[in-house]
Amino acid sequence: MSEVEAHITGTVWKIEVEVGDSVQEGETVVILESMKMEMPVEAEDPGVVREILCEEGQSVSEGDTLIVLE
Repeated sequence: MSEVEAHITGTVWKIEVEVGDSVQEGETVVILESMKMEMPVEAEDPGVVREILCEEGQSVSEGDTLIVLE
């Protein structure tokens, strides 16, 4: 299993995947907004989305797990 974590503190602007989706390494899975900038969060490993641990509009901190892949 692999976890996709927030690399900055910000707000979840958009979730680009759904549970069951296949993702490739480097694919954007979540977009965070911080200081009026949109920052993509990419999967570091390929896998299938098992769980989404955030929702749009939610504030997250650097290091928080956003997506779990298997």
